[in-house]
Amino acid sequence: MPSELENSMEGLIKVFHRYADKEGNLNRRALRELMENELCNFLKSQRDPAAIDKIMHDLDANKDGLVNFEEFVSLVVGLSIACEQCYKMQLKKGIK
Repeated sequence: MPSELENSMEGLIKVFHRYADKEGNLNRRALRELMENELCNFLKSQRDPAAIDKIMHDLDANKDGLVNFEEFVSLVVGLSIACEQCYKMQLKKGIK
């Protein structure tokens, strides 16, 4: 039986490929769709209407106009680190 972490990793991979093209890439439209559907709470906190364009630019390390899985994972890592910092602050405040 898979562990919680293994299930989470599988979920991350499945979500990415739900939006990716056959070559395993996200174009700007697909990245926007993924973020609107899967990271909607994050997007709600963004006040910048160009946030998706900036994220796309930052993620596209090889500057091919697409985001592959490796590039996408850097977004997930960054968001996970930020969420973990919030989690630690809540623990200090006694909120679980």
